[in-house]
Amino acid sequence: MTTQEQSQITESVRLERRDDVALLIVNNPPVNALSHHVRLGLLDGMAAAEAGDATAIVLICDGRTFIAGADITEFSQAPRKPGIGPPQAAMENSTKPVVAAIHGTALGGGLEVALCAHYRVAVSSAQFGLPEVKLGLVPGAGGTQRLPRITGPQRALEMVTSGDPIGSAEALECGLIDEIVGDTVAELEAGALAFARRAVAEGLPLAKVRDRNERLEGFGPDQFAAFRASIARRTRGFDAPERNVQCIEAAVASGASGNFDEGMAFEQRQIGELMGGSQANAQQYYFFAERAAQKVPDVPRDTPPVDIARVGILGAGTMGGGIAMNFANIGIPVTLVERDEASLERGLGVVRRNYERTAARGGISSDDVQTRMDLLQGSTDMGDFADCDLMIEAVFENMALKKDVFSQLDGICKPGAVLATNTSALDVNEIASATSRPEAVIGMHFFSPANVMRMLEVVRGDATSHTAITTAMSIGKRIGKTPVLCGVCYGFIGNRMLFMRGIEAEKMLLEGATPAQIDKVVYGFGFPMGPFAMSDLAGLDVGWNEDTSSSSTVREVLCESGRRGQKNGRGYYIYDPDTRASTPDPEVEQMIRDFAAERGAVLRDVTDQEILERCLYPMVNEGAKILDEGIALRGSDVDVTWINGYGWPMYTGGPMYWADEIGLGEVLGRIRHYDETLGGDHWTPSPLLERLAAEGGSLARHQS
Repeated sequence: MTTQEQSQITESVRLERRDDVALLIVNNPPVNALSHHVRLGLLDGMAAAEAGDATAIVLICDGRTFIAGADITEFSQAPRKPGIGPPQAAMENSTKPVVAAIHGTALGGGLEVALCAHYRVAVSSAQFGLPEVKLGLVPGAGGTQRLPRITGPQRALEMVTSGDPIGSAEALECGLIDEIVGDTVAELEAGALAFARRAVAEGLPLAKVRDRNERLEGFGPDQFAAFRASIARRTRGFDAPERNVQCIEAAVASGASGNFDEGMAFEQRQIGELMGGSQANAQQYYFFAERAAQKVPDVPRDTPPVDIARVGILGAGTMGGGIAMNFANIGIPVTLVERDEASLERGLGVVRRNYERTAARGGISSDDVQTRMDLLQGSTDMGDFADCDLMIEAVFENMALKKDVFSQLDGICKPGAVLATNTSALDVNEIASATSRPEAVIGMHFFSPANVMRMLEVVRGDATSHTAITTAMSIGKRIGKTPVLCGVCYGFIGNRMLFMRGIEAEKMLLEGATPAQIDKVVYGFGFPMGPFAMSDLAGLDVGWNEDTSSSSTVREVLCESGRRGQKNGRGYYIYDPDTRASTPDPEVEQMIRDFAAERGAVLRDVTDQEILERCLYPMVNEGAKILDEGIALRGSDVDVTWINGYGWPMYTGGPMYWADEIGLGEVLGRIRHYDETLGGDHWTPSPLLERLAAEGGSLARHQS
């Protein structure tokens, strides 16, 4: 081929010539996934390039990214040949230097392909990762075997168990790539061609990653044990992280024996066992559920959002300050208003300390701390909100206060600004009624701590405009949140369901279960903590008023006795002042027994299974009611909300998916049992649940 010649190998792969170098180009938008026609094109394209007279081969991609992974839509289909192995072998065994030229993301199978090139170059903005663990899997094309041979086992362990990508600078430092060839995609081809020609001119070896065992040496059982301990809390309950660790162990063992294929065989056994398993199915369901949550059927996709040049936040407390950090983190200036200078300085001080802790852990630089703080303009004058494009109210959860605030904002904020309330439960329509522009009012419910938690409930009122919805959803995604749209009801999706769990947990205390037993069951299911540990963390006195307290609930009795939770070391549990480790408090258990006796309750043994059912089934039932009322658009939106906002274990898919897996008939049967034996509106079976159980339908896949 001459410089201008090209050959279309398959619909998504073509071969071009740049003088003495062949370019194998993938064009499979939007993310150049490894679909069947891509794999076939790579195999046939490599054969054509190998047979030609080019001296080197560059693998490069059109569009916005390098190969970003497998085609996940093929997971449920019968395998089609060739798989990814033959194209990888063709690259690895080529008699000519093969250079992978990377921009955008090289993820999963894309990185596994790149690891079979003899060399890798990238632009400075490229990202590299093996995210299969997030789908409940291990890499299936040699990723766990080749990666540790090039980065060393420690870095490989971090990458395969987190699934998080690394950038070009880190990739260069650990040896994953050989050169950064510029900052722009326009520079990538020229840089890759230059590298390929240099490889030919200097006679660089046709290095196979599979043969590089030197970085595996000296990494043994002690290092693996230490790594497992370091991720134990984060990966509790998940199967895939441990399988990934075992695969890296197999890589180290195969390096010592000199038999790469042994490690490959082990990796294949692991993916065979995980693929189609309950956790992998649940995590893959969640993958699509999170993406579906971004789509709002009745809002046109071309609806333009408001251009957010400045954000205003009323309230610099824990929530307001945390919300402000999200915007400063992406370079958006924030006007933060408090009622007085002391409160403002206190709030800004907390934000600075949060940033400084992040810098101390290496998450950001010390310069970043000041850069972000400089984006926060503190004030005690609400008039400074006049130039803000998005206004977020984060004041005390009181309707009268919020309506007064929005009435004032209505007279201050410029036309076209979006006015958002951070309420966690209150009626957004009533709040909007205090303004002359209810179409601009929307709920943006951040979860605490707002600078950490990914969940964002976007609450549309009856009059909320498409522009306001698009703005809230898009800015939520920009600041790294997972926005889910819902309608107006008390508690929205998440808290409305949480209230149901709280009702039953409190009732079971008066029947004989202890806080520790209930929390142990909920924690054992996979939640980060149980309901009473969560109450202690939030503060038992949140929403409690000493002047009106009437000893009518266990929580009131505890507050009246001076217990505030973790903040003073005494709540449902006793807390170590240094480690915050909790210990069940016999005094509290006696107070609960006394409280129950005063009300004539008869204590009994409450089984763990009953605790699990009474904590979780009323949540499923309420989720079905939320769906039936159209508060949530999809059952999967309920699952996304609970996984991101409350720590429902992702490997079960979320409450709606989990109920489907148990069987809606069985779930309904237990709900009817508790409706008959315990009563209460929260046990009244959802009509939607009854219909779906009768029809063999699905809560997770139901759409309102």
